[in-house]
Amino acid sequence: MQDLLTEARAAAQRQATEILPVLERWVRQGSHSLDVAGVNAMGALLVEALDPLGLALHRAPGQGVGDHLFWTSPAWASAPPAARVVLLGHHDTVHATSDFDVWEIKGDRLRGPGVLDMKGGLAVAWAALKALASVGRLDALPLALISVGDEEISSIDSFERVQRFAAGAGAALIFEAGRAEDRIITRRKGTGRVEVIVEGRAAHSGNAHREGINAIWALSRYVDQAQRLTDYTQGVTVNVGLIEGGVGANTVAAAARCVHDFRYERAADGAALMADVTRLAATLEAETGARFILNGDVRRPPLEKTPASQRLFEAYAAAAAQAGLGCAEADLIGGGSDASTTSAVGVPSIDGLGPRGAHFHTHDEFIEISSLAPKVEALVIFLLSWAP
Repeated sequence: MQDLLTEARAAAQRQATEILPVLERWVRQGSHSLDVAGVNAMGALLVEALDPLGLALHRAPGQGVGDHLFWTSPAWASAPPAARVVLLGHHDTVHATSDFDVWEIKGDRLRGPGVLDMKGGLAVAWAALKALASVGRLDALPLALISVGDEEISSIDSFERVQRFAAGAGAALIFEAGRAEDRIITRRKGTGRVEVIVEGRAAHSGNAHREGINAIWALSRYVDQAQRLTDYTQGVTVNVGLIEGGVGANTVAAAARCVHDFRYERAADGAALMADVTRLAATLEAETGARFILNGDVRRPPLEKTPASQRLFEAYAAAAAQAGLGCAEADLIGGGSDASTTSAVGVPSIDGLGPRGAHFHTHDEFIEISSLAPKVEALVIFLLSWAP
């Protein structure tokens, strides 16, 4: 085993040197989430890169989004579910090609759209699988690689497909942006979003004020009480980030709306928040006479830490340390990812395994080139030592 590990680590180092030309093609291919053709063109590049490895490909057509791609090794189908490992990523980005089209290397920094979130992470997974194939070990590993086409818009189309596919697996590794000091993500907040539409009754504010039902006033009462559901001690926040309504100062407003985001650390808190705002809307309907319409719900469940995910963290952290990487645990992350998708069906999941970098979702997005090789090596070491 030690000889094989040494050979595989050497292969990982070799494959890492091939990443940049491949990654450049991927980064230069725009794949904004709402550009379905672009997302599918990026998916085609992934298929091209992975095709020589002998993995079976299943393509799930996206409904209004890019396609979702599922590769499995020969050992996947016959392995007990708990022995399976899922590598998970996405090939859509937040960047429109017309807005940000850069491939720039300065020292150890490589800047470009999606290079960190998360084409660099996909490149790490690809290089590790290629290294394992080169030493004859890929076929025997019961693993799958999934890349979805809609993660940046909350994985609404891919969510249930990924859950059905991954259910029962022993581990899920997600290759989102690597954090400073290579800290491994074990917890993320869940997310939700609700649009609140209030329908009142218009009236002239001078001649018929009594006849009107002011939707702005009713919505303002909702906003105040919804924001008060924030409880920092429980990790629960509600933020009304958009509000609009009315047509003029001398007209009782017939309509108003707001949109609010909420975050939470435990799945039960997400359900409780939705129940709370639903009750609040019903109460205010009765008190004000305005009609409240709520559109939205929980968008992503939280990534909650479990004993099984702690063991997975420790196993990967040991591999990371062998590769010369940091191996500490990251603090709680406020944003969601597909780690929550797998975790919600009981699959132990860890995240942030892509290359180190910063400023994702901005024009300053970059990765540290020097982190690519050790990230590939860490994944190879982990997969060779995988035992559920």
